[in-house]
Amino acid sequence: MSEVQSSAPAESWFDRLSNKILSLRGASYIVGAIGLCALLAATTVTLSVNEQLIVALVCVVVFFIVGRRKSRRTQIFLEVLSALVSLRYLTWRLTETLDFDTWLQGTLGVTLLLAELYALYMLFLSYFQTISPLHRAPLPLSPNPEDWPTVDIFIPTYDESLGIVRLTVLGALGIDWPPDKVNVYILDDGKREEFARFAEECGARYIARPDNAHAKAGNLNYAIQHTSGEYILILDCDHIPTRAFLQISMGWMVEDKKIALMQTPHHFYSPDPFQRNLAVGYRTPPEGNLFYGVIQDGNDFWDATFFCGSCAILRRKAIEEINGFATETVTEDAHTALRMQRRGWSTAYLRIPLASGLATERLVTHIGQRMRWARGMFQIFRVDNPMLGPGLKLGQRLCYLSAMTSFFFAIPRVIFLASPLAFLFFSQNIIAASPLAVLAYAIPHMFHSVATAAKVNKGWRYSFWSEVYETVMALFLVRVTIVTMMFPSKGKFNVTEKGGVLENEEFDLGATYPNIIFAVIMAIGLMRGLFALAFQHLDIISERAYALNCVWSVISLIILLAAIAVGRETKQIRHSHRVDARIPVTVYDYEGNSSHGITQDVSMGGVAIHMPWRNVTPDQPVQTVVHAVLDGEVVNLPATMIRCANGKAVFTWNITSLPIEASVVRFVFGRADVWLQWNDYEHDRPLRSLWSLILSIKALFRKKGRMMIHSRPQNKPIALPVERREPTSSQGGQKQEGKISRAAS
Repeated sequence: MSEVQSSAPAESWFDRLSNKILSLRGASYIVGAIGLCALLAATTVTLSVNEQLIVALVCVVVFFIVGRRKSRRTQIFLEVLSALVSLRYLTWRLTETLDFDTWLQGTLGVTLLLAELYALYMLFLSYFQTISPLHRAPLPLSPNPEDWPTVDIFIPTYDESLGIVRLTVLGALGIDWPPDKVNVYILDDGKREEFARFAEECGARYIARPDNAHAKAGNLNYAIQHTSGEYILILDCDHIPTRAFLQISMGWMVEDKKIALMQTPHHFYSPDPFQRNLAVGYRTPPEGNLFYGVIQDGNDFWDATFFCGSCAILRRKAIEEINGFATETVTEDAHTALRMQRRGWSTAYLRIPLASGLATERLVTHIGQRMRWARGMFQIFRVDNPMLGPGLKLGQRLCYLSAMTSFFFAIPRVIFLASPLAFLFFSQNIIAASPLAVLAYAIPHMFHSVATAAKVNKGWRYSFWSEVYETVMALFLVRVTIVTMMFPSKGKFNVTEKGGVLENEEFDLGATYPNIIFAVIMAIGLMRGLFALAFQHLDIISERAYALNCVWSVISLIILLAAIAVGRETKQIRHSHRVDARIPVTVYDYEGNSSHGITQDVSMGGVAIHMPWRNVTPDQPVQTVVHAVLDGEVVNLPATMIRCANGKAVFTWNITSLPIEASVVRFVFGRADVWLQWNDYEHDRPLRSLWSLILSIKALFRKKGRMMIHSRPQNKPIALPVERREPTSSQGGQKQEGKISRAAS
């Protein structure tokens, strides 16, 4: 046998290479390399303007034909097609459109080109991030709860009111997990006696450290030293968890010992300033939906999920291995995840909202929050650049790089908006090309970028709205960008104010004055261009140049006006925000009468129910009990009917004890399926989105005192069984082993 083996000819390196090439993986590499070469060749081939117009038209036709199919391969094809068109545009810009006749024209032209290079860089990185979203599904836990791990729930707070924090604490105490395996901690950096008393009353634990060093990160690090759970669930003090939070999200952590973080979406049950103040209202998805609906899911494929500071479970062992939460920057969350991944830990993302909090109420607060995020990302970019240092894979490095450099948008955004003024005021043509050439190269590039993004983002972000979100903050972030990149140690952690009300409608001049000045200058430039077109004798080239820059200035002005309109703050006088809900309930009055109905919306203040009942006027309140069965649990909540007409009844809760309050929290916020309709928005249609953007400007001309009327997506009815039974005689609640009972009966 050995002789046969020794006589067999040795396989040459050429044979091994041939076999490798013929293998499936090798063939895919070859096809990919050929495709890449073809792509690069296609972007650099020289065409006349008419030939480029034909190519552009063909690409648009291909987009509409292929885009009709809905699949991952279709998305990849459209992204590659978009990249091809954009690279052709870039080649044209670099080789044919720069003019250095004067130093001013050359400087302005290069400045615009650099802004476009940044935009293309972010476009390609976004395609990379979202090439194959993981869409991770929950993993079931062991059927024996005795096998479940121990969990510490951290709720850090500093100066927030107890009215906000108590809802999160009661929601955390109601999470379905073995009582001996979970502890809820209020981490009070404000060292307030009323918080300590509340913790004792409700069964939570209270931790207050002697100083406030390193803000939230220091607060968490101090708590780690005084707790011992295997896992840590972190909730911002306004993020109220559902009862199923741990059971849905913990499976992956238990199954895969390399996962250090399980992040879930940040969802908000109150409207953000864009939703509340603009005319289109709730018909537009919230600003954060793109990140949590698309980007984080794409990051998960590359094992690059970011820690977002709340609604996340962390493995204690991983945190201790990196010596606690990062304190070098004001975005301790993302920096902590980066440090864990440098040590070889994995992170994961579950695109199921399991908690909900309060969005920023005012535009100025929203801008301040984003400025802190930007400052923190710039700090990480400077002190712990993901492209440098050990431990990260290429995909992780690029995803982190995209997140950090995305906050550089401020300077390019201002350049894009202001560019037509170079010609309208100074007659400097910073794109040295004919309008026909612009039509052949620039318009196809913009079409494919917008249309492909619409296919990828679906209902998570509408076309052209990113421009508004960025413009609102751009002029504020310019200074932050420059100062932080030069002095990364500057800046401190600021707590985002939430839970306030606006008694009167007002215009937030402090949040909009830069854009007002910008819009006035843009309007003057537009009038200058229109005057030239109407009254000056122009040659055909100048006439087309004025027309093109006037159109450009109109687009810039629309975006600026929409950004200014967000500052027209509407009244917000509700302390308890309503949550759409379709829950079968039975209402009993104290005389024994009952009626079945379906809730319309619920809040900590009360509930609206569609039900047949006799008319009740506000001066004749009726004491009632709202009975429901939620996730197999019977809930009886005492309430007062304050009015009833046309088949709709409105109730206020009678919250007379802590157990009843806890039951209301579970009824309003704790249902396992309460936030599953968080993206009930129609898929993006760019033209419709553009029209809605234009309509949003109407908020600037709204009559004073007139409330915005929002049309929000309606949740589908929830098919839950309703158990018919008389309410128990007791309307109070019980404490069991120092914790709030599961229901107030």
